[in-house]
Amino acid sequence: MARKYFGTDGIRGTANTGKMTPEVAMRLGMAAGKYFRSTDPRRHSVVIGKDTRLSGYMIEPALVAGFTAVGMDVTLFGPIPTPAVAMMTRSLRADLGVMISASHNSFQDNGLKLFGPDGYKLSDEIELEIEALMDKPLDHKLAGSKDLGRAIRIDEATSRYIEIAKATFPRGMRLSGLRIVIDCANGAAYKVAPRALYELGADVICIGDAPNGFNINLEIGSTDTRALKQEVIKHGADIGIALDGDADRCILVDENAREIDGDQLIGLIAGQWLAAGKLSKSGIVTTVMSNLGLERHLEGLGLALERTQVGDRYVVEKMRAEGYNLGGEQSGHIVMSDFATTGDGLLASLQVLSAMVETGRPMSELGNVFAPAPQKLINIRYEGKDPLQAAKVKTVIADVTKRLGKTGRLVIRKSGTEPLVRVMAEAEDQAEMLAAAEEVAEAVRAAI
Repeated sequence: MARKYFGTDGIRGTANTGKMTPEVAMRLGMAAGKYFRSTDPRRHSVVIGKDTRLSGYMIEPALVAGFTAVGMDVTLFGPIPTPAVAMMTRSLRADLGVMISASHNSFQDNGLKLFGPDGYKLSDEIELEIEALMDKPLDHKLAGSKDLGRAIRIDEATSRYIEIAKATFPRGMRLSGLRIVIDCANGAAYKVAPRALYELGADVICIGDAPNGFNINLEIGSTDTRALKQEVIKHGADIGIALDGDADRCILVDENAREIDGDQLIGLIAGQWLAAGKLSKSGIVTTVMSNLGLERHLEGLGLALERTQVGDRYVVEKMRAEGYNLGGEQSGHIVMSDFATTGDGLLASLQVLSAMVETGRPMSELGNVFAPAPQKLINIRYEGKDPLQAAKVKTVIADVTKRLGKTGRLVIRKSGTEPLVRVMAEAEDQAEMLAAAEEVAEAVRAAI
């Protein structure tokens, strides 16, 4: 069934237009509240967190209006990471958790991510049922005057999350002697991440910790590590950690300012957990975008690599279905189901930091887990019709795929969060890889 509101990661769009207006947020609150109400006698509740975008001040009260109108009590956390909302949904026995964020997008976008009472993102089936309720008349099944919900705002969730994060770090181990630059992307983790690292004993230098509503992910964070690299060199830091706007992903920088992506981090953690007997199965889960070098490295360790379509929710679904406890994406979403139900940039960083402390090795050594196969990703923005449906584009993709054969691959897809076509080519030969990526990209551009 075609989706009207939900995409691959909740609802997302430009603030105050299309799918991201106060009316849509209110309708979502009403619809989700109706869906999650049940017949048991306890009060029904929802928890809501957000990042630091200006439009959060508009979306949050609209959600509250929708939820309270159908009899749901609301607990507001203010700025807090997405994984913390997932944790608190389960911890506080809420029926639903909502995160107001557009993740790594710039400030003008916003989004709504929904978590069920188990702390996991909602299934496609539940999202479709909520969608069906969203277009009902606004007076459909409202609560009576005596049954309206109440709303409260608390600060307790941030402290809880910090303690949960610290508890994932090995008992008795400290970060004393490590100098860490943490880039919070002027986003949701600007308070909690530096504090957690400081309390574990690190010497912490913060950047991206002064949000103003407009500067989230602006030339900073996991999608732009230039400022982080400069600060690592300036302060002689042992490591740099870059989170994104809602802190569910991380990209690291070693002491030489070399960027370390999610594939390398997954490979590092997999090896660490394999040696410690912590992997629940002989393998991990990642997406079609992960580098072939990671797959070969894992094969050398006797570990399988299970691939899914792009999106951390699909990684989590595969992990849950087949019993894996480690998975993630090249972009830095790393899911460790022993600790969390979704990607968590801070928790992933703590696993890497524990390896640094345990081994005494610098990040430049630990982060060089495998030699990546040459890979190129080209993002092409489009408006209007889908260029991937053009006959010429399909022909070029088929021809290039045949030419690459077994020595390379193409992954061509539309972004689920932005109007982009993503062209990824990978091959053992760099020249062949670059030629393949550019040929497909040029065909896509010509079809726009």
